Amino acid sequence: MHSSMSWDALWPLLYNGTLETLYMVSLSALFTVLLGLPTGVLLYVSRPGGVAPLPKINALLGAIINTGRSLPFIVLLIALIPLTRLIVGTTLGSTAAIVPITLGAFPFFARLAESALDEVDYGRIEAVLSMGGGVRHIIFTALLPEALPALLAGVTLTVIMLIGFSSMAGVIGGGGLGDLAIRYGYQRFNNRVMFGTIVLLIAMVQVVQMTGDRLVRRLAHRR
Repeated sequence: MHSSMSWDALWPLLYNGTLETLYMVSLSALFTVLLGLPTGVLLYVSRPGGVAPLPKINALLGAIINTGRSLPFIVLLIALIPLTRLIVGTTLGSTAAIVPITLGAFPFFARLAESALDEVDYGRIEAVLSMGGGVRHIIFTALLPEALPALLAGVTLTVIMLIGFSSMAGVIGGGGLGDLAIRYGYQRFNNRVMFGTIVLLIAMVQVVQMTGDRLVRRLAHRR
């Protein structure tokens, strides 16, 4: 059965769905970076031959990160329902969706952060060591400043991935444009809703990618 909806009735739905998606993506990106960046740094410094080698911790952390990355997000969404209910008190709505989105994304960003730190010239680290600097000095005066453009590129990729994750969260009533596309576009066969959500999602990705690329180029020129 085809369900029609006027554009006047559709705009408020798309507007609210866009705000919910931006809310989910923004908070998820914040928590993903807060969890993923320290994890990526720890993976880098604790590796065998690193500046603070802790092979057992590195192996355990690497296994946890790889496990998180190996699970399809739709499976993770369902598996984390009990944890989401425990943290938020509900499994429905945009706020509840932030929990599985963050936990699904931060292992990916942790590996991106580790790869970004890998690109830092080891001579920078040796210079800090020669001046008597410890692990903290190496991290904050050599690794993070030098890896900043690559880290920002990783954040850009992660935010784009989060937009996709937020759409998939609509499967379990996570709100946002994904939920709108499923409830109206798929279940009610409303092509206008589906078209509108696709256009808005594409626009979001384009804006994020262009902004991220511009910031990365600006940072690279300043170095």
